[in-house]
Amino acid sequence: MAIVGNLGNDNMQKCIDECVKCLRACEECLTLCMNEEDVKKMVSCMKILRDCIDICETAIGFMARGSDHAAHICKECAEICDACAVECEKMTTDHCKKCAEICRSCADECRQMLG
Repeated sequence: MAIVGNLGNDNMQKCIDECVKCLRACEECLTLCMNEEDVKKMVSCMKILRDCIDICETAIGFMARGSDHAAHICKECAEICDACAVECEKMTTDHCKKCAEICRSCADECRQMLG
């Protein structure tokens, strides 16, 4: 659903929405991880959360502008979201578990953009 004009990217809207949700979940999870009592055990999780935030933001931009390169950005986004989910699933906190679910959903939707 274009906001200001038709770019031919309406087929990307669901993926854009999932990437926005994932970006927000990762931002929230990152902040909550930084506030955990034993922050040192959260470092690897926080690192991949930052990667996931950045790739989701990039994917949103590529899809929003209807870029010819959106599909391969989405492929990378799916890989990083999957990696983030794996790392979050290792944590015992509820926020990490919820974030992992959202990352998996985003990865699945990004894979739909590939073909």
